[in-house]
Parts: sequence; structure tokens; C-alpha cells
Amino acid sequence: MIQVISFYLFASILIASAAMVIFARNPVHSVLWLIVAFFNAAGLMVLIGAEFIAMLLVIVYVGAVAVLFLFVVMMLDIDFAELRAGFVKNVPLGLLLAVVLVAELILGVGAYRAGAVKLGIPEAGPATVSDRVPNIEAIGNLLYSKYIFLFESAGLILLVAMVGAIVLTHRRSHGTKGQNINSQNMRRPQDATRNVNQPVGQGVEL
Repeated sequence: MIQVISFYLFASILIASAAMVIFARNPVHSVLWLIVAFFNAAGLMVLIGAEFIAMLLVIVYVGAVAVLFLFVVMMLDIDFAELRAGFVKNVPLGLLLAVVLVAELILGVGAYRAGAVKLGIPEAGPATVSDRVPNIEAIGNLLYSKYIFLFESAGLILLVAMVGAIVLTHRRSHGTKGQNINSQNMRRPQDATRNVNQPVGQGVEL
């Protein structure tokens, strides 16, 4: 009984928050509703036994992607009047995409009711996982045994990409001042500040 109540609770909040992501006028509020949708989707994943996917939703999507969206939206100087004007201009394209998505949903429901797709049954072997083994443990055993070299290669590629992004970011471009760390460390306090007895009624000399 508690599983049914939890499912309907998570599902209803997920649908409501997903709708608020679309209909919220403030982009910051949209991102906050998106975070709520991710949390409730993680709850649904826990109910079906996919705790690894639930953990990915919370750590990756909520902890990284959604928070990154939130900071980007909050730091940008968004002109809401121009944003609404662009929304009105793109209404026909949005309606066309909505019609296509609804048609795909109807087609998918019709195909599901016509009969489930019969997938191949895996043969009993070393890849077969027992139902008693948790989802995360099964993925970890497979990832760090059979696919260990691919996993390390992916980590190495991500490390190279991160180093490349840092190098491109710190590249000195034309017209910008570079940072001289030695001069900053050797600067004396008396050279950094100046005490001025400013007379009353006069401006500040810069």
C-alpha cells in the first residue's frame, strides 16, 4: 500500500513540477521546478529498484547540471520583455513540435497496446546477474572487471578535456592584462594602500 501511495505522490509532483518548468515566467523559478522534478524522478527510480539511476539523477543532474543552469541564469542579464517577444515569435514552431510529440506519444501507446516487443533472452553465463545482487553492486562488479580499461580510458579522456579547457581559459589574449603572481607576492603593504585625509566638501581624487 505504501508503494502505491509513494508512486502516485512522486508521479503527481513530477508532472506538476514539469508543467511549472514550462509555464513559469521567471527562468530562475523554472530551474528550481526542474530540480524538484529531478528529485521526484529519483524517487520513482528508487521505487522500481533502480537506485543507481536515482543516485545519478540526484548527484549528476541536480548537483551539477541543474545547479549550473541556475547559476548561469542568475548571472545573466536577461531582458524579460525581449524574452517574451521571442516566445511569441516562436509560438508556431513550438505548436508544431508539440503536435509531433503528441503524435509520437499516441503512436507509442498504440504500439504498446498492440503487443509487447519480444526481446532476446540472455543465455546463462558470467554476465547473468542474480536477483539478490543490488543494482549498484552489479554495475560496479561489471564496470571494474570486464570494462575496467574502457572506464579508465574514459576517465583519461575527461582529464585531457578538463586540462585543455583550463589551458584555453588561461590563454592570454590581446588587450587583456596578465596576472603576475611574483609581483603580487612581493608587493609591500605600504605600496598597496594610501591613507588620505580628505577635506570636507571636496571630491575624491582618483
